[in-house]
Amino acid sequence: MKKILVLPGDGIGRDVCDAALPVFDLLQLPVELHFGDIGWECWRRGGDPVPEETWRQIERSDAVLLGAITSKGKLEAEQELIPELQGKGLKYVSPVIQLRQRLELFANVRPARHLTGARKPFHCVVIRENTEGLYAGMDRKGIPASMSDWVRHPNIDRSGPDEAAISVRLQTRFGLERLFRYAFDYARDNGLDRVTFADKPNVLRDSGQFAADIFHAIAAGYPGIGADIQNVDAVALWLVRRPESFGVIVAENMYGDILSDLAAGVMGGLGVAPSANVGNRVCYFEPVHGSAPAMAGKDKANPAAMFLSIALLLRHLGFDEAAARIDAAVSQTIRAGRALTYDLGGNAGTAEMARAILQALRRPQALKRASILCIGDELLNGSVVNSNAAEIGKRLSAAGYAVGLQLSSPDQLPAIRAALDQCLGQSDLVVVNGGLGPTSDDLTRDGVAAALGLPLHFDAGSMAHIEQRLTGFGLAVNPQNRRQAMFPEGAAILPNANGTAPGFALDWQDRRILVLPGPPRECLPMLDASLPPAPARQDAPVRRWLLLGVIEADIADAVEACLRDAGQEAAVSYLWRYPHVEVSIRHDDDGEPAWLDAVETLLRPHLVSRDGASAASQLASALAGRAWLLDSGIADANLGGLLPAPAAGDADPVRIRIDASRELAPPWQGVLSLSCQIDNGGQRNSYRLDVPHRGAEVADYVREFFAWSLLRSLNEAHSHTESEPA
Repeated sequence: MKKILVLPGDGIGRDVCDAALPVFDLLQLPVELHFGDIGWECWRRGGDPVPEETWRQIERSDAVLLGAITSKGKLEAEQELIPELQGKGLKYVSPVIQLRQRLELFANVRPARHLTGARKPFHCVVIRENTEGLYAGMDRKGIPASMSDWVRHPNIDRSGPDEAAISVRLQTRFGLERLFRYAFDYARDNGLDRVTFADKPNVLRDSGQFAADIFHAIAAGYPGIGADIQNVDAVALWLVRRPESFGVIVAENMYGDILSDLAAGVMGGLGVAPSANVGNRVCYFEPVHGSAPAMAGKDKANPAAMFLSIALLLRHLGFDEAAARIDAAVSQTIRAGRALTYDLGGNAGTAEMARAILQALRRPQALKRASILCIGDELLNGSVVNSNAAEIGKRLSAAGYAVGLQLSSPDQLPAIRAALDQCLGQSDLVVVNGGLGPTSDDLTRDGVAAALGLPLHFDAGSMAHIEQRLTGFGLAVNPQNRRQAMFPEGAAILPNANGTAPGFALDWQDRRILVLPGPPRECLPMLDASLPPAPARQDAPVRRWLLLGVIEADIADAVEACLRDAGQEAAVSYLWRYPHVEVSIRHDDDGEPAWLDAVETLLRPHLVSRDGASAASQLASALAGRAWLLDSGIADANLGGLLPAPAAGDADPVRIRIDASRELAPPWQGVLSLSCQIDNGGQRNSYRLDVPHRGAEVADYVREFFAWSLLRSLNEAHSHTESEPA
């Protein structure tokens, strides 16, 4: 049984702990959670932010989970002590620094991976030295005489030694050797093929060379892992531009501090950034977002970083499968986009996002996402309608993919590359369409190769097919046609039975890329032949209501109030398809959700169907075997065409009268009042509806109102008959 000490700490540290700790109950792992005190309140009341009892608890634990810590400046720290402790010479030392130094946690590990955003997927980690460097504590105001022989600068002479301050960047062979060994071991154990030492050796020449010699000596013991030294400012630049080019970035304390927050920003922000502090004793794990006192208790903090920090902790304790499940649940929640906190562009609170992550753990989705990238200037300037995107989208949806992105790119290499990066960052399958011709503006193959860092190779078999097809139609083979036989290295060539340009497929980092020519008669059959089916997925249940006589704004607030009152997770969407509104609620509850009765009561007066079927499409079966008589006061609505042939021999036909307050003709303005009276089996029902007299399409509204009124009357008569005593 592993013992985990939870130290919620200050501010939002308590909020994210409360939100994420239920994950331990859900995973049912052999761990015990114990709780201790740390942080600003401990300092304020006791003069030490890490009480001695907490140290004893740490020594009895296998790992520590820290929420967040508030730290303040020297004067504020003294002023916030209780009066009895002020003036006692107590010195505030950050709990984070105390933990790292006393437990010899020499490496701060900050993984960064692609979770969201329009960029190519990446996975890298910044490993920061924790105990030396500029944060070693050798920082002082005033330069003593004993240091004056080597601490020299013209401005010291101008200001005087007492009006200067100095910090020492400490680096030792012992500290650097263990740091670099850990970095290379981490790369090896996590499948990363490169370690980059970020320093400033061109300026800090002596200490830089000292560290470089040690780095190269350690690297020699790991021949399968690339090793390089780069200036820290260059690393910062390329971490923003191309984070996928890095594996492990290792740096001294301050450089690592800066680079790790930069990596967090590239990842999506501090709200999704976990960390581990490791050494040879008890290790601690924490989200890096800080305590944010102004947000504490307001249900605003992003809990994702705490979940991901728990995953790091569990992996450290040997629970790799559970850690992977948490990572996947966080990714699934962020990609779904329905329950995200403000920092990720959503409006969910801490508790709501945490519940969504926990539900993703309970119900993991094998959801495959797809993007469509169509290439060609003609698609953007309007000279060609992009019908391919719609047809490709239909086929992808039918194959089980969730299409989340459609892009069009001009015939420009940088634009194609950037668009493909965006698609790769959001999708498991990318379908690229167009730009495979022989001319200089057909740049798709070049853009794909550049985006993936692959060379182009000539394929003689494809060239033979191109020549055979052209000569078969009496056309000349030009040197430019050779471009159509060039493919990125490793591509599988897709034959084109209806044109000269073959397509190709590539697998890259668990993603599939299909590249197809532009003409529909060529690309669509090729897509049908090469589209990999998505794995079957267990979608969350969805309830649907097709409504008439309302618009979204009429019902949205009331529907969402029903969901809030029930206190259950659900995602509601509204689709306006004239003349209907379709309401869909996706929920994570197995069985009947608590909000269902309230929503049913609210929507029933406007209900057409629960399966998306219009009233007009249901009318023929509802009136089958019945006679009817229609008296229509509305010209040009073709209402009789909605009805089946009346049954012969029915002595009690359904009698229908429908009227409108005005003709279905211009001017298109104001309100059209509709009424329908139905006599059925001795029962009379009357229905009314006012609709905008907006245009010729109002005839569609009239027909649907007519069918809807008749269906309701028939259903009410049926219900009345069933309720009569035998």
